[in-house]
Amino acid sequence: MTTHGEQARDGLRARGAPPTRRPELWTPQLLAKVEWRVQSAAIPFRGLSTKDGPRPGLYPLTGTGVDGTGLRRAAEDYLAALTARERAEGRFVMHDVSWRHWANGARYFLRHGLCLEDLDEKKRELALEILRRSLSDAGFGQVLDLMRLNLTVGELRDETDTLNEWLYWFSIYGEPEKGRPWGWQLDGHHVNVNCVFVGDQMVLTPTFLGAEPVTAEGGKYAGTTVFRSEEALAQQLFSSFEADQRVKATIDDVLPEDLFVGAFRDNFELNYEGIPFADLTEAQHSTAMDLVDLYVGRANPGHAKVRRDEVLAHADETHFAWVGEADGAFYYRVHSPVILIEFEHQAGVMYDNDTPTRRHIHTIVRTPNGNDYGADLLRQHHERHHHQRHHHQKRSRE
Repeated sequence: MTTHGEQARDGLRARGAPPTRRPELWTPQLLAKVEWRVQSAAIPFRGLSTKDGPRPGLYPLTGTGVDGTGLRRAAEDYLAALTARERAEGRFVMHDVSWRHWANGARYFLRHGLCLEDLDEKKRELALEILRRSLSDAGFGQVLDLMRLNLTVGELRDETDTLNEWLYWFSIYGEPEKGRPWGWQLDGHHVNVNCVFVGDQMVLTPTFLGAEPVTAEGGKYAGTTVFRSEEALAQQLFSSFEADQRVKATIDDVLPEDLFVGAFRDNFELNYEGIPFADLTEAQHSTAMDLVDLYVGRANPGHAKVRRDEVLAHADETHFAWVGEADGAFYYRVHSPVILIEFEHQAGVMYDNDTPTRRHIHTIVRTPNGNDYGADLLRQHHERHHHQRHHHQKRSRE
């Protein structure tokens, strides 16, 4: 019997995937990894939760007042510029399972959509314009810097054919031109951003961003550096704690092997740990919110404010958890009913260090309790419009 992994492999071959981007040798171990990922993504989406299960009613379907006209127009311009074949490869229905196939690794056996490297400069710029309008200047700049650092590691390893700034796959979902829910996904090594629009509401999760190295000491983008604010503010917060606060915040003696809620962990259960924001001093609470703002502020200013207000409404239920030394390698987590942020210093992958250092960082932002990928908003949208259609049909029969 053909496995899901073998089907995925054959599908990639059928699309003529360049050998530099796909494994030439599909070992049993690699097929097993693909099989596990495909099966994980096929499990019905529930969302992150605690052991008590998903908490309902956190994400009302409402208006935000944020004007999304320019965003929709940018998506329409991009789609109009594509050939029929490119649209067929780079556009998906809103509930396509490929949303959940993102992964931060450098190998490309489950990528989908259109690779930015394959697009001409005009089409690539139209794709980037969608990102630019969805994100803040800081958020857009950070994504570009991470893509550039991917070239840096390619230069260091002399592997720029498989590690470069444009080896990222871009996909459009839904029907922006019809005013219906839609979204986009950018997927590649250390950059995985999922963005969904329902009416004028936006959900920008899951968003995984990472880098190795975090600073380009040479090459085309020498001087580029990332994550220093995310690192420094958390360090400042933990260093400000009194002894009893450090005890509450510290959840382990050893850094976890990786982020708890990374790729293919859409339904992961994670309980609240660490020190509640309610136990912080006023100054510490301000620092903690400044830290949250670094992640929330990746969105464009209008949607970032909506998101910040959402997080603030649950401030007393928010926890800060910590592992490690403030002056060394560390892990931290911010966790509430409506946001989950993880940051960790990692061991080497492109480098050969076996212990975590500050030159390899992973981060992720999630929307717990069922609204990653805008899933809860989409559910409410479809229920509302199904009810309206049913009511209209009933009135018509009468």
